[in-house]
Amino acid sequence: MYKEKIKELLRNFKEGEITEEEFIENLKYLPYKDINLAKIDTHRSLKFNFPEVVFGQNKTYLQIKRIISELKKVYSNLIVTKVDEKIAKKIKKDFPEIIYFKDAKILAFKKEKEKNTGYVCVITGGTADIPVAEEASITLEIIGVKVKRIYDAGVAGLHRLLDKIEIINKAKCLIVVAGMEGALPSVVGGLVEKPVIAVPTSIGYGVNLNGIAPLLSMLNSCSPNVVVVNINNGFGAAFFSYISFFLNK
Repeated sequence: MYKEKIKELLRNFKEGEITEEEFIENLKYLPYKDINLAKIDTHRSLKFNFPEVVFGQNKTYLQIKRIISELKKVYSNLIVTKVDEKIAKKIKKDFPEIIYFKDAKILAFKKEKEKNTGYVCVITGGTADIPVAEEASITLEIIGVKVKRIYDAGVAGLHRLLDKIEIINKAKCLIVVAGMEGALPSVVGGLVEKPVIAVPTSIGYGVNLNGIAPLLSMLNSCSPNVVVVNINNGFGAAFFSYISFFLNK
């Protein structure tokens, strides 16, 4: 797979035409393995120092099993998100060492040792938002980032949030997960001088519109330190916080 390209890079490195850093940089964009049902990126961790991540929703048990089998040839760890519990139980029979994080709906092979590089604070508006928040929290913990959770601290009772202001202020960044009207990230953004990653959820009554209402609220935030990921995208929030505040730090 791309043998000639790799040989060329090796020759260039040996002859001093490129540096070691340039050699590694070129390898970041090589290669992938085509298994028809998926194209397996075999160098993701070289690029981001982050496990390969597979979106599990709507994939069958056999598809997930095949993808994991191929990835395990390359990676010591990987993350599969949005995995139904029934499929996860079948996967565990094939890979007994794999861990299923039920609340987060995540499969992974291990958690890295916690790094002493600060922490991310993950906040939810309500208890119903916890599954999305856990997707973010568990993703970070798998790669060794410390997480502090403040759950069920929405705008309907701000004393629950203000009571944790010291934890909030000491975080490197904050991931704020909320449904309903989606006001919580703006409130948190107004309280702190840290970046806030807002995650709208599809939790709420009819005009919540399956998460569109809080998504629009968050996009219209008056707090300039708030950025927004897609509806229910706890993983996306975790990944962005990692590459922004922990990668190569």
